Amino acid sequence: MLKSSRNTQDNKQFGLTHPLYLSVLGTEELYNSLGDNYQTLFGVLDNSFLVAYAIGMFFSGIFGERVPLRYYLSFGMVMSGLFTCLFGLGFYLNIHSLGYYAAIQVMNGLMQTTGWPAVVACVGNWFGKGKRGFIMGVWNSHTSVGNILGSLIAGAFVSSQWGMSFIVPGLIIICTGILCFFFLSEKEGDETESIVNNTSQIDINAYGSITVEPAEVVEDHTEAISFIGALSIPGVVEFSLCLMFAKLVSYTFLYWLPLYISNVAHFEAKAAGDMSTLFDVGGIVGGITAGLVSDYTGGRATTCCVMLLTAAPMVSGMLLLCGGLVNGPYALITTAVSADLGTHESLRGNSRALSTVTAIIDGTGSVGAAVGPLLAGVISPTGWNNVFYMLITSDLLACLFLSRLVYKEACGWCRRVPRARG
Repeated sequence: MLKSSRNTQDNKQFGLTHPLYLSVLGTEELYNSLGDNYQTLFGVLDNSFLVAYAIGMFFSGIFGERVPLRYYLSFGMVMSGLFTCLFGLGFYLNIHSLGYYAAIQVMNGLMQTTGWPAVVACVGNWFGKGKRGFIMGVWNSHTSVGNILGSLIAGAFVSSQWGMSFIVPGLIIICTGILCFFFLSEKEGDETESIVNNTSQIDINAYGSITVEPAEVVEDHTEAISFIGALSIPGVVEFSLCLMFAKLVSYTFLYWLPLYISNVAHFEAKAAGDMSTLFDVGGIVGGITAGLVSDYTGGRATTCCVMLLTAAPMVSGMLLLCGGLVNGPYALITTAVSADLGTHESLRGNSRALSTVTAIIDGTGSVGAAVGPLLAGVISPTGWNNVFYMLITSDLLACLFLSRLVYKEACGWCRRVPRARG
């Protein structure tokens, strides 16, 4: 039953997170129909969402540690779905105000910050550290699958009724949020907790009389960790800064790759979009591989660093391999690494740090996600080669921030070898 429950929990997380990404990625196809100034409008709306998401993420984890995750996640999903639907309703209500759509994007970005810290905390509670990398690597494939499905949903409606490109994902999120409210188990044992709390202790004495005493309820009085306390956990700052540059590269590819393929390789728009999905397919394989390797070696930082170093010379070509090498560390840091640091030994058993740590890491990464596409837009007129130089530099900087942790892991392996021989 326990194994079955864990499988069910994993399936729930896939269902919870896919729609969140559908609503974000579904916007890409829309902007192809906005006319000559679509890039400017795209930049305003895109950065409205990403900046709000990055800022809100730093506060989201703090709330996530203090509010039941099931309520927090359900509320965020329903509200995200509502704002996504409101964006699409602008088509049917003939709303042509950029301010309206920008405001919706800001609110949507803030609401969606409830998602990532909460789901990583839930999955981290259910799976132990030993297999966490591989399991979370498989689970994290929802990001790439969401990118692909988002493009398909948007493409189905964008030429006729683009409003449905937002309304359909919005309704999916709302329905999934309701399912989350009724069926999500935050951690192993939640389903039996109420039974244990209501069970009375029954004693039968030597004379056969029965005494009934209420069972003692043990409550967790551990206080949620503070923002500064989470920053002081070894590795949080390094992985946060590494993710900022890794996410900069990933999101630049996400938003600019179809345009690059279309303009430079002279592919038609649809063919360019289809080819750009190879980057996401590589991301699925890379995320699983990174998790599996890091579980086997115990070196999360080293795995990320090696993949990022290998990705640097491949940034300008080989989309499938590049996607795996860039998104592999991105997936590992936002899932298994966040869960590991949120349950770090320095916390001395305090389990109420997962959401805050995840929010700090992903929030810092989201700064890179907002800056990357913006830099690409500024640099691309000077030549696409300069864009790739910027991406290669970002990749190398991501490695640089992990150098101390890589050295520490390497020293640990060196100490382990003589013991094994002895």
